[in-house]
Amino acid sequence: MTITVFIRYQIDPFKRTLFEAYAKRWLTIIPKCGGDLQGYWMPHEGTNNIAFGLISFPNLAAYEAYRVRLRTDADGVANFASAEEHQFILAEERTFLRQVTA
Repeated sequence: MTITVFIRYQIDPFKRTLFEAYAKRWLTIIPKCGGDLQGYWMPHEGTNNIAFGLISFPNLAAYEAYRVRLRTDADGVANFASAEEHQFILAEERTFLRQVTA
């Protein structure tokens, strides 16, 4: 059963460009570490401090293996460090979803 991790970010609206650069870096890091990146979405109209990321995996075990690779990948570690240094992510929520099928 494929699972999709739905990540909801509350970001500092005055640091949106920093978050967008962070999200763009994940576009290559996540697939390299084994995630099937569905994409990142930035605020456009309306609410200016909420962004989303969606990443799919064949199963929960694949997600756990991905997390281990991500935490040891040099580019991933640097991207996490950038988020901590610049503090543009105020909160992050993860929801694990499965697709409804017939």
